[in-house]
Amino acid sequence: MIGEKEARKLSEAILKRCQGTPAEATILFNDGALTRFANNFIHQNVSERDAEIIIRCFIGKQIGTATTNRSDEAGLDELVQKAKDNAKVSPEDPNYPGLPEPATYMRVAAWDQPTADYSPEKRAQAVGSVCRLAVEKGLNASGAFSTGSNELVVINTKGVFAYHAQTGADFQTVVMSDDSSGRAQESAWKASDLDVETLGRTAIESAARGHNPRKIDPGEYPVVFEHYVTEDLLSMLNFYGMSAQALEEGRSWMNDRLGQQVMSPLVNIWDDGNDTAGSPLPFDFEGVPKQRVEIVKEGVAMGPVYDRYTGAKMGKPSTGHATPISFRGMGPIAMNLFMAPGNATVDEMIRSTEKGLYINRFWYTRLVHPRDCVITGMTRDGVFMIENGELAYPVKNLRFTMSYVQALANVEAIGKESHLLVGEYGGFGTRIPALKIKGFKFTGSTV
Repeated sequence: MIGEKEARKLSEAILKRCQGTPAEATILFNDGALTRFANNFIHQNVSERDAEIIIRCFIGKQIGTATTNRSDEAGLDELVQKAKDNAKVSPEDPNYPGLPEPATYMRVAAWDQPTADYSPEKRAQAVGSVCRLAVEKGLNASGAFSTGSNELVVINTKGVFAYHAQTGADFQTVVMSDDSSGRAQESAWKASDLDVETLGRTAIESAARGHNPRKIDPGEYPVVFEHYVTEDLLSMLNFYGMSAQALEEGRSWMNDRLGQQVMSPLVNIWDDGNDTAGSPLPFDFEGVPKQRVEIVKEGVAMGPVYDRYTGAKMGKPSTGHATPISFRGMGPIAMNLFMAPGNATVDEMIRSTEKGLYINRFWYTRLVHPRDCVITGMTRDGVFMIENGELAYPVKNLRFTMSYVQALANVEAIGKESHLLVGEYGGFGTRIPALKIKGFKFTGSTV
């Protein structure tokens, strides 16, 4: 951890080199470590410490970008000069709204020193317990346990200086036999919030009871989805429709539906970068304070998230959802999603199902049609037939093509527990519960 004081010194050194040229920069300091295991053995322990500086320089409405991981004098000189040179040969962007002014953002505590200091020995001890349990059941466990910290700084030549430090931990495992598998994952910004052994047991139990899966006919079934499926539902809805850019371009599932009932009244979805129950980040990558945005309220589509660019084009204020400079062309993205929990346990949802399917996870999901967020994909790591309120027998993996909007319209119960999952790429945090859906269409078996 370099701390806010040293981050400010580096920021001043960068901006001093801009010499009157308007500029915006982000600095990301990352200190991460990972213990990876396969075949019930730890086979890799790695750590990385790095810093990335990305700058945009503006000559009128021409914009140039450059990146480095050098913070020495020569490295900073080269960085700024490259950005200026790139701006000179870039076409103008007539919609560029200018740099933001400084604004007050909420200071959110998301730093846990024990997580920042987490040792390889502690990770190995936790991972070892899962491997031993898998061996006892004659199963094969693989996965990874990662811990670390990062510091984000956003600056510009108008005086913006935004700093946030955060720790993080994630454990995930896949446990397999010759004909079955189970998976578990959990994320937290405190490593002590992860119960690695319990996560391992969950995946092991799924793999152990998944032997000799049966092939079933495709069709529409009532389903009980674990929270891993819910995360996929929200992620797809996010990337293909929660952005103001998608709405403005007419490719969002919200188009022509704002203010309308599009999902079950049980469904509430929002984005909140200040909530420490997620993976908080109190400002976006322009240094604009994040706002809580109600995206779906009691099933009604409320609206997308905005950055300053889309806000200026659409006559709306930024909600603090600008992406990193290198991904700015993707438009704003919700990075701290939540779905409101309900009042049922997964067991209660299973017991209330006369005949249906319990599904642990979706995999290899891809977009078919954006306007209804129609997705195709497969089940994975645990599918079981429910009969008379009990898990009756394992089922071979199934293919599906289904509108995720319609799937959430069919929600009839929501789990009372919620779980945090943070994506490996981009750090998107999603806190989600399990779901019971009265009808989900499957088109065939994968084998």
